[in-house]
Amino acid sequence: MNIKQRVSEIFAQEAKAISSIPVGDEFERAVKLLQGCEGKVLTTGMGKAGHIAHKFSATLCSTGTPASFVHPGEAAHGDLGIIEENDAIVAFSTSGKTKEVLDTLAAGRELGLHTVIGITSHPDSELRELSDVVLDMGIIKEVCKFELTPTSSMAVMLAISDALALLLMELNGFTSEDFGKRHHGGYLGKKARNSV
Repeated sequence: MNIKQRVSEIFAQEAKAISSIPVGDEFERAVKLLQGCEGKVLTTGMGKAGHIAHKFSATLCSTGTPASFVHPGEAAHGDLGIIEENDAIVAFSTSGKTKEVLDTLAAGRELGLHTVIGITSHPDSELRELSDVVLDMGIIKEVCKFELTPTSSMAVMLAISDALALLLMELNGFTSEDFGKRHHGGYLGKKARNSV
């Protein structure tokens, strides 16, 4: 195996997956719903998608939109209690068929969950039916030689979540000073404070 060539192929295929994300009116709808949310912004996902959802909630918090991650496995054991009326949730699932995620959304609706934004790839995804807005990941071929390891799909999820967070930050007029107030430590905190 030519390692350098394979690395370049992996980078190229993941970049292609990101550049192939369908960008339609749903992005504007999703951002406006999150911006106008009168309750909490929540995120959820299982497995690798859960890691992206967790990172998304952290990015939202640091850019002016307070958010919390709800683990769909723990939601079934009481953590669903975080959901109240007027909350919005962004649900990540490539297949859109992950039982724990679907159960969390269905049970959340019973608690008054107002908005569901689904991020999914499969056209026959059950997540699409439970969502008010769907951000389509497109058809993704994983780079893994078995086409199983979710790397391209996670790169796409991450890119979509980053776009949402940055759009919200810009629409809300979030400044570098605001950023610095949320990053009082580390390199980014120092850089943000010095830019004021």
